Amino acid sequence: MRTSFNIPDELVAEFDRAWRDEGIENRSRAVREAMREFVESHARLEDVSGEVVALVGFDYRHHDVIRELHGTQHEFQDVILNTSHTHQGEWCLESLFCRGPAARVRALTYRLRDFDAVRRVKVMVIRE
Repeated sequence: MRTSFNIPDELVAEFDRAWRDEGIENRSRAVREAMREFVESHARLEDVSGEVVALVGFDYRHHDVIRELHGTQHEFQDVILNTSHTHQGEWCLESLFCRGPAARVRALTYRLRDFDAVRRVKVMVIRE
């Protein structure tokens, strides 16, 4: 199937560098692999139930979203045990060490992905 996407030029350039550096044969193949990884990651998060321990990492533009992020972290303080934050220029990197019901950690993850100023959110389930 052929499709089209609206993607910022700088992201396309970065993506093209990455797949070429990895020795992937073409952009279409790289996009398929990236989509598979996304689907697998999402499915794992969806499939987890019960009590979990997880690390949620994300990066964001500090000044664009910090108040809203603090509000969200307070809303989910029942599962956030610890946070770590570092500044990297205009971007910040934050990690949240979480413990609690998988559904609650999942809700936190999805909420973080809703912010336009958050570039990416990664979840690592440490124990189910």
